[in-house]
Amino acid sequence: MPDHLDALAGVIEHVVAPAAGDADRDGAFPQASIAALGEAGILGLVSAAEVGGGGQGLAEAAEVVERLAGACGSTAMVVLMHYAATAVIEAHGADALRRDVAGGQHLTTLAFSEVGSRSHFWAPLGTAVADGEEVRLDARKSWVTSAGHADTYLWSSRPLEADGPMTLWAVPARAPGLTEPAPFDGLGLRGNASAPVSAVDVRVARDAMIGPDGQGLDLALAAVLPWFLVLSGAFSLGLMEAVTNETRAHITTTRLVHLDQTLAQQPMVRADFARMCIETDRTRALLADTLGALVTGRPDAMLRVLEIKAAAAESAIAVTDLAMKVCGGAAFRKELGVERRFRDARAARVMAPTTDALLDFVGRAVCDLPLLDPA
Repeated sequence: MPDHLDALAGVIEHVVAPAAGDADRDGAFPQASIAALGEAGILGLVSAAEVGGGGQGLAEAAEVVERLAGACGSTAMVVLMHYAATAVIEAHGADALRRDVAGGQHLTTLAFSEVGSRSHFWAPLGTAVADGEEVRLDARKSWVTSAGHADTYLWSSRPLEADGPMTLWAVPARAPGLTEPAPFDGLGLRGNASAPVSAVDVRVARDAMIGPDGQGLDLALAAVLPWFLVLSGAFSLGLMEAVTNETRAHITTTRLVHLDQTLAQQPMVRADFARMCIETDRTRALLADTLGALVTGRPDAMLRVLEIKAAAAESAIAVTDLAMKVCGGAAFRKELGVERRFRDARAARVMAPTTDALLDFVGRAVCDLPLLDPA
């Protein structure tokens, strides 16, 4: 087993898993888990070795997210967003920021979705206006994971001066003019601190720009989107694996005393559990095929990337729904863990790009149409 997986297993066993219930119950950001992951080198895993990182790629990041999701969905989502932002920072960010991220003590996240355009992340309404040597940012971001806890937001805006739909910025999360996010009180992923963040006259240096002015959408489609979609697939798979294991343990140990049989000996229970296993295995195969397509440069690689989040999200919803049915009334008790997976699984469907948006993208791709209509 690679060293980083050994380190990850230790952090999950001793920190992440024991704190998962509290993060869910209290809606508390998993600060201790994130700090431990940073110390173990997991937050810097995909940063280049030349700046002190682990030098690993998307496949390794996907395995990390999958394993974390099996223990704590909130922690997994925080790391997922961190990796997606890091992919762009590695390619286009300043060396100082890259070194901070590689060191494992600097948490990043995406700040794309906005109040006016919602899940249509490709259409930012927030503005960037030159003001001498600085740039003034104004926006109303609708959902930002790790809001108030990240160190840097990968921020989208309309272009500063160039043509194009979007420009990206590395915005310090403590910059004056950023609102302090309200606590997140959601259905699932209750500890991921996903909240609105507004910018009013936030000043950043011009060199906070990530990549060329006006080309932020190209960067998002080339780097952020593949990482986010693939890691989202891994996240959903981790939830499915965990709830399948919890369901297996329940049905093989819980007995119908009057029949002297376990729940697993009941044909309907077995059939539903088999459906859970098949759907989980199918998602695992699609994720592996997607990663393989990317590594080998297959012509259908981008199609697989567009498919994986949508497919895995819907499969996770189906599997966790079946788990609630198979485990019956026991699934409604928090100690079994099933109802937490049931709630956490539903987030992927509505996270931008949503399942509906991805279905449109897939349909466009297979019909040789552009992903986005020209503005």
